Amino acid sequence: MDVGNPRAELKWDERGLIPAVVQDVDDGTVLMLGWMDADAFESTLATGKVHFHSRSRGVLWRKGATSGNTLALVGVAADCDRDALLVLARPTGPTCHTGERSCFHTPMKEAPLPEGVSLAPLFAVLRQRFESRPEGSYSARLFADEDQASAKLIEEAGEVALAVKNRDHDNLVWEVADVLYHLAVIMVAQGVRPAEVNTELARRAGAGK
Repeated sequence: MDVGNPRAELKWDERGLIPAVVQDVDDGTVLMLGWMDADAFESTLATGKVHFHSRSRGVLWRKGATSGNTLALVGVAADCDRDALLVLARPTGPTCHTGERSCFHTPMKEAPLPEGVSLAPLFAVLRQRFESRPEGSYSARLFADEDQASAKLIEEAGEVALAVKNRDHDNLVWEVADVLYHLAVIMVAQGVRPAEVNTELARRAGAGK
């Protein structure tokens, strides 16, 4: 795409619109599908806040203008045909007007679990716990006591090593999940985004480590 005129090569439909899929840059969650016209696209790039074109009202609107649930732009890419956009954003609050984090919360067919370890749902819940600190929440207690969170991570890492030594597959799965949970708590508490870790892992892969 011509960065000097970013919309020059985009293929707008007969209404002058293009679909834009919004994805959480930190954990990959697909948040919503919206429509942009040229004004919405350029306003998004100029302000760093995701804008759309309202097909029902025929006006430009900034996501979260009334609710406060904004989408901060991180990046944007066009697909191979340049008739659709992928918008990478960092959300503030739930994206869906129903209060759900993602607009895609109505399952139509049960999907198999991915082969890779997906921590997106865990991070989403932990961010909510970090902000709301609900009474009786174990996660909230860990957020309030960094020493306890660190000690639990060390403890669970030791349990992983013990399960490896004992060749106890089922217990190893359990303990690895415990380590990942407590590690995620510390990451959220310290403001470490999954995207930062992904960047470091990619750097190490590129360095041949």
